Amino acid sequence: MPVGNDYEISSEGAVRHWEVPYARMTDATPSVGNPAEMTALTAGTEVGGTVLAIDAVVSRAVVDFTCSMIYKHKVRNVRTYSGAAENTWGVLDVGNRVYYDNSVTMPADVYLSTSPLDNLGVANSLFGTIAFSNQVTLPTTTATAATEEVPVMQRGAGA
Repeated sequence: MPVGNDYEISSEGAVRHWEVPYARMTDATPSVGNPAEMTALTAGTEVGGTVLAIDAVVSRAVVDFTCSMIYKHKVRNVRTYSGAAENTWGVLDVGNRVYYDNSVTMPADVYLSTSPLDNLGVANSLFGTIAFSNQVTLPTTTATAATEEVPVMQRGAGA
């Protein structure tokens, strides 16, 4: 999925594009345009960003960790889990927090949800907040299971 031009604008100072070894990323097989998360010692404290480029030869990705940068991402509307199953869902709307979710129930190529805990009860790291877009009508879903592509203002590094 290519990174959309409408979501590469920052008025928040210097951009933060870091080259990250795959071994330091939660998803060790990153794809351009997908959310990324660097691993950390404490669950829920990881820094997240958006993959801009990959170099499979040296197993490194260039990730945009710029605070307040907005990209469109697929977001699962799950709010809570009951074991390995999704339990409750909600609408995706401007201002909703979005988390990098490592739950086994997440659909393929979906890394973000609105659940602060994964299906094992472990803290998900805060990735960002759903932002306004005149190209996306929000709220986008009902309180049933769904995945939608919405603009997400990433928390990034330095937040």
